[in-house]
Amino acid sequence: MAALAAACLALGVPVAAADPGRDAEVGHDVSFPQCGDPLPDDPAFAVVGVNGGLATRPNPCLAEQLAWAAEETTGAVAAQPRLQLYVNTANPGQVRHQVTTWPARGRTPYGRCEGTNSRACSWQYGWERAAVTVTEFFVPAAEAADVDPDPGEHTWWLDVETTNTWQTGSAPARARNRAALEGMVARLAATGAEVGLYSTGRQWRRIVGVVSEDSPLHHLDSWLAGASSLAGARATCRCDPLVDGGDVVLAQYVVGGLDHDHSCV
Repeated sequence: MAALAAACLALGVPVAAADPGRDAEVGHDVSFPQCGDPLPDDPAFAVVGVNGGLATRPNPCLAEQLAWAAEETTGAVAAQPRLQLYVNTANPGQVRHQVTTWPARGRTPYGRCEGTNSRACSWQYGWERAAVTVTEFFVPAAEAADVDPDPGEHTWWLDVETTNTWQTGSAPARARNRAALEGMVARLAATGAEVGLYSTGRQWRRIVGVVSEDSPLHHLDSWLAGASSLAGARATCRCDPLVDGGDVVLAQYVVGGLDHDHSCV
């Protein structure tokens, strides 16, 4: 257990023994990298990426992948909705003059946004990115795929990775990153949707840091990444969640270049 705890602390990923066999209740997550690729048959559930790698871009294959998820998933895991969604997240406040999407104004829980690199504008940025993702990316694709377009009927995961643009270098930078995620949570939760967090422990600590009890992030469940086998994913289920107040409910593992997902509940 000590080795497991150390591995969870470093990566959110324990060193795993050989798999005892294929998980009969495996799910898969897919997004723009799988455009044009054959997708797995009969997954228990699916998590479809709504964005195209950046918080500002749509997944060009979203409608096709939503249709696949609706038609092919079996629902074999009662605790996991057959179709779930994930969204790219970011906070480009430190390079706001290089982007066109930084907000100029808005009223937020952190006060008024006036276009500066502040927690208020970070929150507003997250709110606006989630709004665009829902109304301009997801809803039209869902309608085209004959999938329920009501965002409140789906579980949404916030994908928090160092490959996206984040503020860095200080505790105030991490506080602004937290605010951006809180804005996204607020916009998604306003639809009635369930919201969770996807990352590894290491990336989460670097981007977000410690989440206080009064943050809307505090109680959210975790989907942990980084394992390379089913046995590793099962062990990852015993790692700490990304935030106190939530549980680890999914663990991702990658085999043959394809993302697999094991339900921890």
